[in-house]
Amino acid sequence: MTVHPVDEKPPVLKMATTGLQHVAAMYAGVVAPPLIIGAAVGLSGADLTFLTGACLFTAGLATFLQTLGIWRIGARLPFVNGVTFAGVAPMTAIAASTKDKADALPVIFGAVIVAGLLGFLAAPFFGKAVRFFPPVVTGTVITLIGVSLLPVAFGWAQGPDPSAHDYGSAANLGPAAATLVIVLVLRRFTRGFTRQVAVLLGLLIGTLLAIPFGATDFGPVADADVIGFPSPFHFGAPQFQLAAIVSMCVVMVVSMTESTADMLALGEIVERPADEATIAAGLRADTLGSALSPLFNGFMCSAFAQNIGLVAMTRVRSRYVVATGGGFLVLLGLCPMAASLIAVVPRPVLGGAGVVLFGSVAASGIQTLVKAGLEQGDNVLIVAVSLAVGIIPITAPDFYHAFPQTLRIVLDSGISTGCVTAVALNLVFNHLGRIRNAQDPARSAEPGHEIVAAH
Repeated sequence: MTVHPVDEKPPVLKMATTGLQHVAAMYAGVVAPPLIIGAAVGLSGADLTFLTGACLFTAGLATFLQTLGIWRIGARLPFVNGVTFAGVAPMTAIAASTKDKADALPVIFGAVIVAGLLGFLAAPFFGKAVRFFPPVVTGTVITLIGVSLLPVAFGWAQGPDPSAHDYGSAANLGPAAATLVIVLVLRRFTRGFTRQVAVLLGLLIGTLLAIPFGATDFGPVADADVIGFPSPFHFGAPQFQLAAIVSMCVVMVVSMTESTADMLALGEIVERPADEATIAAGLRADTLGSALSPLFNGFMCSAFAQNIGLVAMTRVRSRYVVATGGGFLVLLGLCPMAASLIAVVPRPVLGGAGVVLFGSVAASGIQTLVKAGLEQGDNVLIVAVSLAVGIIPITAPDFYHAFPQTLRIVLDSGISTGCVTAVALNLVFNHLGRIRNAQDPARSAEPGHEIVAAH
């Protein structure tokens, strides 16, 4: 019996190295939200390190749920889960509105728990929406995912601190360009295993090259503890406030929308299309992982789009590889010193590798759009308008500045707005027309109606 590549179990060494490559690709995205939120609530250095380790630990647990699955929970696709960026702005707003900063994290955790449980109950309804995501929609959304992530890579390439005098200087752009070239050379002139771990090797070589220039800081390794467990409710028992809960429920809807798009994208890439049951199971994993995460001092979890690019580029589609990456995340959460080793990788080096990863996602979206029949005028309009709407937050970040903050949570996510626009336009142009033709025999009999029906 032939095993699908998604269910293959590679050799241990290959599984470990490719799993570590997934961790390296998403590490910065996991640790950034706790660093931002921790600073907003005024955590000490020790508590900030603890919060970061907790988010790594819970990301690993959520990845296990998503890749290995239990019962009807988990898409069983090569998905890495971690803290969603969609929740950063509302969580910092919650922290700012909390009089006693010591209560900020408990209020956030309580809101995330409620939002996660409600999302778990709503997961099957999101799963039923899969029929509204044909190639013209999924291709648009996949392209938007890649395009939306590219600014993150460009920001990393310029340096870790936008306020620093050397931000965007040749000293930062040089290592980013060198890492990009290294990855491309390895992909072009090597074969087999070396070619598959080109990104990991690029990160390693780029880090080594950055050492003589003082761009690599080993201080976090020296200051970190060897062992540390994220004890439950370290910052206090969860508190439940209505305003915070409503805010995080909105974030949950955004996160579930993006996760649905990500599952459809990854399903195309690994050649196992995500059906209604898969999407519902994947969303259950996301939402259950989010509900459990605050117990160990973590935040809302969702699928990481940047790892889709890694799957697309390496063609290593095994979910067990990503589950191994989840194991590394758990270990990093339990061993702050080990976690700090990955933190040694300079941000510009991550930026150089990110250009390849995120660009691969956009390229996969374009490949999907080729299947959508863009020679038909209506589909061109759907793609054109949806891409334009989705790119607004990238090209004009202040475009929605006059809207309420709660609404901006959705509007500032180009992936969400582009996805909603593509679904709506697809309904208008491709579904409502079919219903109208079926009800109007005269129109159905017009010359060329067979082409319309096929469309």
